[in-house]
Parts: sequence; structure tokens; C-alpha cells
Amino acid sequence: MIIEMFQAKIHRATVTDANLNYIGSITIDPLLLDASGLLVGQKVEILNINNGERFSTYIIKGEEGSGDMCLNGAAARLVQVGDKIIVVAYASYSKEELATYKPTVVMVDDNNKITQIAEEI
Repeated sequence: MIIEMFQAKIHRATVTDANLNYIGSITIDPLLLDASGLLVGQKVEILNINNGERFSTYIIKGEEGSGDMCLNGAAARLVQVGDKIIVVAYASYSKEELATYKPTVVMVDDNNKITQIAEEI
């Protein structure tokens, strides 16, 4: 049996930019990607805490250490700079893999700097 589970998230990140004139995606600081285990090109859900919007996109790499959290293309219409968002990914696991299952939660401050990394919900 394969079960879809929460894999990782970046929690309460601050939107740093919204670029309508771009093909699409979310630009994320590589330090946050490394900490969370999220990958360039990976599908993610964006949950906007400010307005309740929920939508899917894929990750592109920003500038390391920049705190980038930029929504591009059509997604730029669903956020405002300064909004708080959650970037979350899910993955499929076998029953055997669930025996050692540990999701990753990356908590950040208002400047998208890591404050805590946890391996639990």
C-alpha cells in the first residue's frame, strides 16, 4: 500500500516579492530548500495565511542567504508582499517506509531566516 503523507514545510515564511511578469513558480532561498529537503522543480502547495488562498506551483532556486520567497507568474496575483505563507510538500510512502517516517518542519522569522528545524508534526 502507498500512502500520501506530509513530507516537509517551510512555516510562516514572509512573501518578499510577487513577480507577475514571469513564467511561473516560487523562488526560494537555497538555504531554506536545504533545511527542508525540498527540491528545485518539486511541486508544492502554497497556503496564504493572510487571505486563505491555497494553490500549487513548483520551486525554483533563489539567491543563497537572500531570504527569497517570491511568487511568480499567475501566483503573484494570489499574494501580497509581506503576506505569511506556508510552503508544503507531500510524498508517497510505502507502509515499510512509514516505520522511519519523519517529516521536516522549518520555522522561519519575519526575514525568512531559520529559527528552528523539527522532524515531527
